[in-house]
Amino acid sequence: MVAFCFSPTSLYEFYLRRCFTASGLSSQTVDIDHQTTIHFWGPTTASIKPVLLLIHGFGPVCLWQWRRQVQFFAAEFDVYVPDLIFFGGSTTKCADRTEVFQAVSIGKFLEKMGIERYAVIGTSYGGFVAYHMASMWPERVEKVVIASSAVNMVRSDNEELLKRAKVKEIEDLMLPRTAEQLRTATSLAVYRRLPMLPNFLWNDIIDKLYSDNREEKKGLLKGLTLGREDKPNISPLKQEVLIIWGDHDQIFPLKKAFELKEVLGEKAKLEVIKKTAHVPQIEFSERFNAFVKNFLCA
Repeated sequence: MVAFCFSPTSLYEFYLRRCFTASGLSSQTVDIDHQTTIHFWGPTTASIKPVLLLIHGFGPVCLWQWRRQVQFFAAEFDVYVPDLIFFGGSTTKCADRTEVFQAVSIGKFLEKMGIERYAVIGTSYGGFVAYHMASMWPERVEKVVIASSAVNMVRSDNEELLKRAKVKEIEDLMLPRTAEQLRTATSLAVYRRLPMLPNFLWNDIIDKLYSDNREEKKGLLKGLTLGREDKPNISPLKQEVLIIWGDHDQIFPLKKAFELKEVLGEKAKLEVIKKTAHVPQIEFSERFNAFVKNFLCA
């Protein structure tokens, strides 16, 4: 284990916290009921600005996935960035492990904060949560951005992903234990060639970002309601939807984006970012942010 003062991961997370703080957000925690606690980054006091909710994907906590969006949007929106349950400081005593429960919990969190209407961006697993929120509460969710998130996935998509990753179980990809497993996951998630990092750096990342709540997160993977059938089990949304995808995404290949657009119907618009993989909000943040801003402000 790398001590804190010598941990590059911890040092970079300190930088991320400073970025969120400099954008006017603070780290906060709220009990949404007697079983569930949500940790989030949000404004210290609410304003008259529209609310933008950012929902992270499976992997590191929200700090690591939304820095460039927080810095870009905080001037014009009240930005709320929660950690999903069993990520960071969010936890529950409830036995439910579905992404639907995640959606319900984030909905309760926003109610607790007195937020009645908002736009939502969800990436990857967070896109599943965002879809369910939009489906359940069309009167609350004004617009939806689904990024790199195959909410239309079917059983065969999971099987193909395991083959691409050369693993037997999905947790070996999503919850890496070894440097080699993390290298594989990262190579599938990003377009650019990875630098040759020594194992102690990869292991430091695993120790700091992937070691907490492993059993509970395995339960989240097994609890997914999407992707269990041979056909997509989703319906069109009532809201306008922006779909953003990287053309080299190897987690959810680009064909899923075009299929998703067809499933969601005429209110869905697709934007493809070239030379980008599963994390366009990080790899090509300027273009990602421009697409989102144009969509939200239209």
